[in-house]
Amino acid sequence: MINSYENKIHSEPLFSRKWILSWMSIITGALLFSTAYVLFINPYNIVPGGVYGLGIILHNFFPNIQVGTFGLCFDIPLLLIAFKIFGAHFGARTIIAALLIPLLMNGLTMIVGADPETMLNGHINLSNDILLSAIFGGVISGAGLGLIFRTHATSGGTDIISMIITKYFHFPLSKSIVCVESVIVIIGLIAFGDWKLPLYSIITIFLCAKVIDYFIEGISNDKLLFIISEQHEKIKDYIINDLSRGGTYIKSSGMYTDGEKQMIFLVISRRELSLVQSYIKEVDPFVFMVVVDAHETLGDGFKSFQDKLNS
Repeated sequence: MINSYENKIHSEPLFSRKWILSWMSIITGALLFSTAYVLFINPYNIVPGGVYGLGIILHNFFPNIQVGTFGLCFDIPLLLIAFKIFGAHFGARTIIAALLIPLLMNGLTMIVGADPETMLNGHINLSNDILLSAIFGGVISGAGLGLIFRTHATSGGTDIISMIITKYFHFPLSKSIVCVESVIVIIGLIAFGDWKLPLYSIITIFLCAKVIDYFIEGISNDKLLFIISEQHEKIKDYIINDLSRGGTYIKSSGMYTDGEKQMIFLVISRRELSLVQSYIKEVDPFVFMVVVDAHETLGDGFKSFQDKLNS
């Protein structure tokens, strides 16, 4: 089922608008990711996991071999293993992304240099402010990976190791990724002998993950409300007539009293949240309400499924 879905995703007509935008996203994403490493991560020995984190460690011992080259040496066997295990799930886009990143990384290193004091004539030397470098590295690399992931491709690397661990040892994928990246960060700590570098690495990893989430899930100001109130009819009238919104009743019962209740399921904008809370406080001071972020809302009154598919 997964493979058929992936094949469908990757079967856009050649040179169609969606096809062109997909490849532009991959190329732009690879360029951003490479730039983040060359300018903000590699020169300061920040090790944010992944095959390029290992490349940074090895480059410290073998300075004549570039970080991108080490990454490519890891990526090729991992891609071959992935094809053997997962089959068509890893298509042309992942291969191109995995090959393009180390080539761009090495090319940019040749152009701007690898020493912070001489890189771009020393104009972006952040040796005295590595925290700023970790922040910029995490944000820009996250943007690059986010663009690649949006095309349903991956950058290869340790993501493949995490997926293999998940497949054969039944670990959740998120935990597998954390374990693999943590091992690489610890290796970096041992290799460089500086306890501060793993802290900078954690900042980079965290920001990278957050930016990827924004690219994949979008930035939404919507709020999801679960409301249990004896005054649900008044609240319903307010939602429909004053907010011009719709909602859903969900039948529920209390675990302690077993009493039947009507729970209102409602999605509103951040601006409308304070209005709803103020009104409900007036009509029912004893209301039970849960407010959570809605990362993405699709359907009537919000972004349509068609717009989602075309984005």
